[in-house]
Amino acid sequence: MHMKRAFYIGRFQPFHLGHYSIICSIAKEVDEVVIGIGSAQKSHDPENPFTAGERVLMIRHALEDANVKHYAIPIEDLQRNAVWVSHIISMSPPFNVVYSNNPLVIQLFKEANIDVRQPPMFNRKGYSGTEIRKMMIEGNEWRQLVPPAVAEVIDEIGGVERLRNVSMKDIE
Repeated sequence: MHMKRAFYIGRFQPFHLGHYSIICSIAKEVDEVVIGIGSAQKSHDPENPFTAGERVLMIRHALEDANVKHYAIPIEDLQRNAVWVSHIISMSPPFNVVYSNNPLVIQLFKEANIDVRQPPMFNRKGYSGTEIRKMMIEGNEWRQLVPPAVAEVIDEIGGVERLRNVSMKDIE
């Protein structure tokens, strides 16, 4: 029997409980999960405050106790959708199936004749990177929306302070 390996991509800014739940459910159907860290070249801006390395750390620590065999692979953006799938394939361990709810991702992988499945969404409204970053900036409670290990990484790197600083408008 050959190994079944899935691919799942996100920006993980930050890695939250919605991502955690989806990956754990994918892991029940496959042997290993390749987690593509999208927009890997971006960091230190309001939409992408964390570096690829910091996101690798969040994912690694969050999944440590979940018994999910995984690889977290940083993947830089290409501004050319027509070659995006081959870019992913060149950066990733081989995989047999892609899990995504993003219409563009689904379309591109289907065009490449790769099996695509849509994982169940977990409380999409509550678990949103955009909302979590907004809570961090405004000083609201966000920790309950991320795995405890992710909150530790964010604390260790001064992530909330960084996000607030990079989100400030120019001072006149």
